[in-house]
Amino acid sequence: MDNTVKVKGVTIGEGMPKICVPMVGKTLSDLLEEAIYLNTLDADVIEWRVDFFEDVLELVKVKEALNKIHALLHNKPLVFTFRSAKEGGEREVSSEFYVSLNIEAVKTGLVDMIDVELFSNENDVKTLVEKAHQHGVYVIISNHDFDQTPPKEEIVSRLRKAQELSGDIPKIAVMPRNTADVLTLLDATNTMKEQYATRPIITMSMAGEGVISRLAGEVFGSALTFGAAKKASAPGQVAVDELRQVLNLLHKSL
Repeated sequence: MDNTVKVKGVTIGEGMPKICVPMVGKTLSDLLEEAIYLNTLDADVIEWRVDFFEDVLELVKVKEALNKIHALLHNKPLVFTFRSAKEGGEREVSSEFYVSLNIEAVKTGLVDMIDVELFSNENDVKTLVEKAHQHGVYVIISNHDFDQTPPKEEIVSRLRKAQELSGDIPKIAVMPRNTADVLTLLDATNTMKEQYATRPIITMSMAGEGVISRLAGEVFGSALTFGAAKKASAPGQVAVDELRQVLNLLHKSL
């Protein structure tokens, strides 16, 4: 079985973890400037964190922005992500709007992946996965815990749930309170990869203490890591050029 996701020449789940850089501009001009800058970086995937966009509630403006962003990032896979406030995002919206926003993005044909939160309404998750797959769009099913690191069994359980819901790439990000929490995340990642995963997974321990988890994905089983361009979208993100150097170093040693 092929446990990889291939998109625009990028194979997620093979070799070095791929580097994803989030776009976090608030205005259209900010986003276009950011997109031009991101083309100069050694990133594999770009994520538009649309919850940062000041006009996110106007679907016409979201699609206009998507058109212009896509034109500038033509050859890089694009992830469309609305991160809810409860999972560390910039704002909260109704579940109805969340579904509509993602469906409209999928229907444009301009996004390669969408990020759907695991703890959204389960029927909404299933609807979005089905719609995305109908349009040839991959789905990251994600969960973010900014308060703690759950026990290993719970981390594995959430990743398995994302996989059962037909997410193409299960993802979890957790907050460590101590070094042992980072080890818990890495252990859970390894167990998921070795025993249960039938596709690539993304895991990370956030903040400074968890940085090792953003670097050592090839060792433990995380297929993609997030790097910062000018502004990080989550605590602990490393600058892209430094991240690439470390990933290359580890890859040569394996």
